[in-house]
Amino acid sequence: MEAFERARLDAFFSRIAAHFRSEQRPASFLITHLLPERPAFVRGVASVTDLRSVLPKPKSVHAEARRQVEGDGYTCDRLTRETFSDTDRAVRYVEAHAAGRPVVLLDVGGYFTPALGELCDRFSGRILGVVEDTENGHKRYAELDKLPCPVVSVARSPLKDPEDFLVGQSVVFSTEALMRSRNDILHGRTALVIGFGKLGSSIARLLHAKGVRVTVYDIDPVRRTQALSQGFTVARDRASGLEDAGLVLCATGSLSLRCEDFPRLRNGAYVATVTSSEDELELDGLTDVYERTQVGEYITRYLTTGHYFYLLNDGNAVNFLHGASVGPFIFLVQAEILAASSALSRGEMSPGMHEVCPADRAAIAATWLDYFNR
Repeated sequence: MEAFERARLDAFFSRIAAHFRSEQRPASFLITHLLPERPAFVRGVASVTDLRSVLPKPKSVHAEARRQVEGDGYTCDRLTRETFSDTDRAVRYVEAHAAGRPVVLLDVGGYFTPALGELCDRFSGRILGVVEDTENGHKRYAELDKLPCPVVSVARSPLKDPEDFLVGQSVVFSTEALMRSRNDILHGRTALVIGFGKLGSSIARLLHAKGVRVTVYDIDPVRRTQALSQGFTVARDRASGLEDAGLVLCATGSLSLRCEDFPRLRNGAYVATVTSSEDELELDGLTDVYERTQVGEYITRYLTTGHYFYLLNDGNAVNFLHGASVGPFIFLVQAEILAASSALSRGEMSPGMHEVCPADRAAIAATWLDYFNR
């Protein structure tokens, strides 16, 4: 990122923070993809909250971005799913960094869900609420029996629509780049897209534009009808879709392929996901049946008698291999996260799922246009 681009980005977040800053300044814990442009967002979070620690998603940490964040004086701690699935450990962690304080939790993927109830009950301060960025995380919070605090989700915000479309583009780009490294191409292939939400539908349309014959499967019959209305073949079930696919792209944010699904893949099929392997793929049992061989950078062949397939990036999101860039549109969503943090800081929301109000989204969009539509 050029110096003038960094200056413009810092100016944008300063203006957003000034617009949404409240008198209260709660402590915060930030889970984030630590990509090259992310330090400006981290500073923005620190402008509206007292940022106690940054927890980078482990498969998307850019070394220079981490150095910048730590150089700015913010603590970066290691993040795993176990960090907050052990409730005693989670409570100790938050106590160690923010004992007695009001706290906002900024999440990407529902990491705080296992410990949320215990944190709200046992933490010496007060959990004001959670801001969730992703559809996967939105579902995790919505599925809790009873939310003990407010959760503001930006996952379904209209400001996220450009990001979702462009993430679909980056997924297709990275998948094709990896296939081409083995002298394979997309054109003429049959692909199965599992999940026809905002990301899956974007991927399906982009693959079709590249000459790929696309079949869609989604557990939701409403989404299957949407796919059919847009001209895609719709598989009656997952098994039939897998048998004809030379490329499988998993875009559900939850478990897409179980162990018993992999033997149904065509020989030589490629499998890729838009999120982490722990969410989309059940890989643990495969090592008992398949021999794993690295056949290219970020390409693993799974081979057993009479059957083989290729897994891209060990089942983790392929687009992060090429920066996962969606241009300045990501800043719309990050600005909405700041607005949500500020709204929670007032401590006036009831437990349950919430969204940022339309007036705040309009203010964010207008500010973004001032800086990035030049």
